[in-house]
Amino acid sequence: MTTLTREQVRTSRRISLVLRHRPESAGLTLDANGWVPVADLLAALGISRAELDVVVEHNDKSRFAVARRDDGTDWIRASQGHSSRVAVDLDLPPADPPPALFHGTPRTNLESIMREGLRPRSRDHVHLSTDRATALRVGGRRSADVVVLRVATGEMAAAGHVFHLSANGVWLTSAVPPHYLALEATNP
Repeated sequence: MTTLTREQVRTSRRISLVLRHRPESAGLTLDANGWVPVADLLAALGISRAELDVVVEHNDKSRFAVARRDDGTDWIRASQGHSSRVAVDLDLPPADPPPALFHGTPRTNLESIMREGLRPRSRDHVHLSTDRATALRVGGRRSADVVVLRVATGEMAAAGHVFHLSANGVWLTSAVPPHYLALEATNP
């Protein structure tokens, strides 16, 4: 995969901020499913289509989705991770998760998570990873002292909890009660 330049990473972060958390900061309004016309985003951020295409194609987490509508216009949205205040329905169908998924978090959060479970906090969903390494990396964005939790997603699904799979492979659910969690691993 091509590595983005510093400027492209900054552009990617600006796009994430606008599409996931603060569309109004760029004078944009997302539709009910989080989409905005590509032309509107380009104008609002002062970037070219070529710049956008590079960021979308080479983003290490495939954070963005682009789709062409029947009228020939291209639209873009963040694949997941929206703040709850943005109120986006990703229109993802329910999906059957694997038996276990993983969640990385700073160790300082462990006690409250084991007591209260995983909650989306300022987002719409709890994000879960398919492997320990990804969970460790995600948790490591906030702290060097990270733990990985195993989530008994197969049991959760059997009990009626709903899961969705985002376009970039992140599993989403509304919350994870504590009795479905187990300490899996810690960072070295």
